[in-house]
Amino acid sequence: MADFRVDQAAGLRRLLGGAQLQVVTFVAGCEGVGRSIAVANIGAALARLGKEVLIIDEHASRDDIASYFGLAARYDLLNVVERELLLSQVVLQPMTGLRVLPAAKAVKKLGRLSLPQQQTLLDAMSGLERPVDVILVDACMSHPHGFSPFGLASQEAVVVLSGNSASITEAYSLIKKVSQAFSRRHFRILVNKVRSQPDARSIYENIAQVAAQRGVAQLDYAGAVPLDESLRQAAQLCRPVLLQAPDSASAQAFREIASDLLYWQRGESEAGGVEHFMQQLLHLSQRITPNILRA
Repeated sequence: MADFRVDQAAGLRRLLGGAQLQVVTFVAGCEGVGRSIAVANIGAALARLGKEVLIIDEHASRDDIASYFGLAARYDLLNVVERELLLSQVVLQPMTGLRVLPAAKAVKKLGRLSLPQQQTLLDAMSGLERPVDVILVDACMSHPHGFSPFGLASQEAVVVLSGNSASITEAYSLIKKVSQAFSRRHFRILVNKVRSQPDARSIYENIAQVAAQRGVAQLDYAGAVPLDESLRQAAQLCRPVLLQAPDSASAQAFREIASDLLYWQRGESEAGGVEHFMQQLLHLSQRITPNILRA
């Protein structure tokens, strides 16, 4: 029955000309590269383009997307899975077109959910009050499996790194581990906190060349965000830089990344919408061996 509903919904979208779901997971090889701030601002940029965006946040409070917008995440998707709350009571909306779903607890238990809990999750996600055009996942580094299942299930995984050598080394190490453990052969690179676009391009080309020469993965360029005092000030005020300083260099960079993202290729797992993607995610989560990346 679930497959029939998915096929029927996909058929209706094609008939009515609706856009397919797009899921992009953002990961990092180390902390301090500005991954969460980038996700929040890209989400805001997409919302300003008229898209309905859902950010799934794998981080605990005080280090999460909600706090970036000046909100407090009181609940978690796990409360929905355990039938304690409705999804509408957990989801936050910092601005029009942008919703944030705290999921730090739920994502660590995806592989251990009972069948009734899985169905509850599917029903909740497929019953979102408004359709979703884009899901952005702010992936946590400390997942029990060593890598976020969202990062494996989604068509696009964006590795965020900064210009320093340690960040580049850790990013490459993550790409290599995930490639070897899970046979994921494609990633995009977002260079953050960089002094110039040529510097960003050089960093990307170097890491992409090494990955290609060693047969690790194909890396594509997702864009770059410059070092910008406006971005730091906007973060202190708990506002997207696009709203706080719309003419700043970082705001322009996020707009360009968001615009380009909409043209990235979508995968089969996303063609059927949120419910179909969540089915694929749950199926994958049941099969991942814990700590495989650390073995």
